Amino acid sequence: MGRGKTVIERIENTTSRQVTFSKRRSGLFKKAKELAILCDAEVGLIVFSSTGRLYDFTNTSMKSVIERYHEAEDHHVIMSATAEAKLWQREAGILRQQMHNLQEHHLQLMGQQLSGLDVKDLQNLENTLEMSLRNIRLKKDQLMTDQIQELNTKGSLVHKENIELYNKLNRIHQENTELKKKVYGQGVNEHPTGTAIKHGIVDLEDEDVAVNLELSQPQNVDSEKSGTPTLGDDDKN
Repeated sequence: MGRGKTVIERIENTTSRQVTFSKRRSGLFKKAKELAILCDAEVGLIVFSSTGRLYDFTNTSMKSVIERYHEAEDHHVIMSATAEAKLWQREAGILRQQMHNLQEHHLQLMGQQLSGLDVKDLQNLENTLEMSLRNIRLKKDQLMTDQIQELNTKGSLVHKENIELYNKLNRIHQENTELKKKVYGQGVNEHPTGTAIKHGIVDLEDEDVAVNLELSQPQNVDSEKSGTPTLGDDDKN
């Protein structure tokens, strides 16, 4: 049977953990020694156990290995800072060139700085302007169409509200007429002498029907202009 897969996690049992540490430490030191001999490498290995005990291995001198490590680390930091500065300088140069190209293209679209362009460049510029104008016109037409549709919708709503108000006014007039009939008798005229509604109730389904309000002509009470004889005239006759 093959060996089972070891779960890489902390061993809770103290004895087992100590035994595993001893075995793995010996194997690690053995590999470090082989690496130094086979590859002619300078190896320094430091291990602290869970109890704080120090174990180390080096094929030269631990002090020289540590000093060399610090020198290499400082050099790496310096090189990293220099490389990062160069990277940002290169990015800044690219951005400046892009800004210059955009400004130059903008001036060309405005009809300026065209002296350095040949016929092909001018043709491309003309095509770009025509395409831009076409897109602007399409956008303008779309906005105007949307506004017209919105105004038509609002107009329809206002028209319906007006029809409802006219119908309500007609119903109120009929109710007033019926109420006067009940109070004064059947001789009450359906159309009062003041304001008269020419058409009846407007049907909500027919939006083209309008309600017309008319004012009745005031009665002429001037006897001289109407020619109606007065009491004084009868006496004279």
